[in-house]
Amino acid sequence: MGPDALAAIFPEELIKQEMSTERWIPIPEEVREVLRLWRPSPLFRARHLEKALNTPAKIYYKNESVSPAGSHKPNTAVAQAYYNKQAGIKRLTTETGAGQWGCSLSLAGQLFGLDVRVYMVKVSYNQKPYRRSMMQTWGAEVFASPTDMTNAGRQILAQHPDSDGSLGIAISEAAEEAAGRDDTNYALGSVLNHVLLHQTVIGEEAKKQLEMVGDYPDMIFAPCGGGSNLGGIAFPFFADKAAGKDVKLVAVEPTSCPTLTKGVYTYDFGDAIGMTPLLKMYTLGHDFMPLGIHAGGLRYHGDSALVSQLHNEGLVDAVAVPQLETFEAGVLFARNEGIIPAPESTHAIAATIREAKWCAETGEAKTLLFNLSGHGHFDMTSYDRYFAGELEDSDYPEEAIKESLAHLPKVG
Repeated sequence: MGPDALAAIFPEELIKQEMSTERWIPIPEEVREVLRLWRPSPLFRARHLEKALNTPAKIYYKNESVSPAGSHKPNTAVAQAYYNKQAGIKRLTTETGAGQWGCSLSLAGQLFGLDVRVYMVKVSYNQKPYRRSMMQTWGAEVFASPTDMTNAGRQILAQHPDSDGSLGIAISEAAEEAAGRDDTNYALGSVLNHVLLHQTVIGEEAKKQLEMVGDYPDMIFAPCGGGSNLGGIAFPFFADKAAGKDVKLVAVEPTSCPTLTKGVYTYDFGDAIGMTPLLKMYTLGHDFMPLGIHAGGLRYHGDSALVSQLHNEGLVDAVAVPQLETFEAGVLFARNEGIIPAPESTHAIAATIREAKWCAETGEAKTLLFNLSGHGHFDMTSYDRYFAGELEDSDYPEEAIKESLAHLPKVG
């Protein structure tokens, strides 16, 4: 993928960051000024959780829920809004799954004077109405995707009138609109290199905070849908790993959308319709329709090209966790540490708890770090359904994925 493929929907500076081979890229002062509203975010040691698990492991978590939007997503939303404003853009379109990204870009657009239109995956649009309200409070327009407003949406609705939507479909709709208007660009909440770059502020801070207490992680866990969460906290530590440091980086995904653990490493489109350039990544097939689990931000058919390459080379591990285990972990964490985590974050918590229990059996005193990427204050209907016994584990949909993989683009 070259720069020309992105010029229709991204500003030049973000394209430069997407293609950059520089090790460090400075954060503009205008972006720093906004980030100071909540950064640096706190790093906590989960002592109460350690005690509840009776584990010799030390558990740390980076609390990204302290941002105004309640998640890690504003770290890149602010930067993307700034660079688009500098380029003279008036409007931004985007997709959102659970709504955390849509909220973050709506906030950033408001701060930099940009209009924002959000295509929200329909199942999340209905499951998470208050995230919708947050976006509207910050001045954004929000539509349940697929819509009849775009060719992509109309194509999907013609084939599947009752479609619950997917991130791939919402991306198609948002990118199509941006490509058709000179005053409008598209902003992506994950996957691309420049998004992961902006998120590395998380890991850079965590490294310095751990130095303050003389500690260093043996393992780092993060939820993984598109990859910005994992890239944000883990990539700054990867430089140490590449230099010989023994640190294990673990992507945690849902069993119902197991991109890294069950997907194929090949070229595929980033959206459902096939509008985007091809990316080499782990994919379940661009037209794969994931089940309507409550961790809406993890319902993506593909993954970051960088995360995918590292996983393919055995440098990033991946594990898939079923939905009920994630909610059990979220409740246990909330009852011991006080914070109610978003369903996406509970995936990292569940994998961390698995490792902490293993340490309790073996007596190993590992240091574990995970990214608490967002709070669950607007996900309480999900917790209601969990307590009512209405949630269930969704098995890996092998036949559906096999069918979707049959539609992969032919390359070479």
